[in-house]
Amino acid sequence: MKIEKINDNQIRCTLTHADLAERKLQLSELAYGTEKAKSLFHDMMQQAAFEFGFEADNMPLMIEAIPTSADSIVLIITKVEDPEEIDARFSKFAPALSQEANKLEGADTIRNLFEKVKEKMNTRESKEKAPEAPASPKVKSPLRLFSFATMDDVMLAVHFLAKVYSGSNTLYKDHAADMYILAMMQSDYSDKEYSRICNMLTEYGTLENASGIALAFLEEHCETLISGNAVQTLEAL
Repeated sequence: MKIEKINDNQIRCTLTHADLAERKLQLSELAYGTEKAKSLFHDMMQQAAFEFGFEADNMPLMIEAIPTSADSIVLIITKVEDPEEIDARFSKFAPALSQEANKLEGADTIRNLFEKVKEKMNTRESKEKAPEAPASPKVKSPLRLFSFATMDDVMLAVHFLAKVYSGSNTLYKDHAADMYILAMMQSDYSDKEYSRICNMLTEYGTLENASGIALAFLEEHCETLISGNAVQTLEAL
């Protein structure tokens, strides 16, 4: 809650969504003058008196509600010498906060202002609390990694692939695990064609986890034996 002095007869109080939430106060309660709303205005006046010497001196107060954003509202509090000057747009709260003195004048107009701001705040809050949209179905990675225990196993796979596959592929040697890794890209093959080829290839090698991180690991920690066209190169030997 931020309070500023405009002049000797007028102060400005800015209330945020957090300020209202802290007091468990709804915007509509400000318009209807509930006990919690009265407590809020009482605290405002005490703070204004302490910080700026703003004393009502038993004068009625005119309060104007001004929506400023989706999560804040500004209240302009003005001392009024003649109560008849209070426009229908304002609600009147006597500084004594007695039951009778705190009745609203023009409550419908003020309530409409608060309801508009409340609607904005609720919309903002709903968006913040809304559950995340269901994740889109995962698209199959165009990269497939197959491991082989020996070069002979690699050559068996190559003889098969040479007949059905001509996409981009690279052969790595993982010296730490003592095995060969063939990285295959989907290239121009349809999902159905590519899946069929990979499924058949599992008869020759082991399908490994394929991800951008896995490929980066191969590039950094494994020896690149043939890049881009390993199947085609080995088949031509």
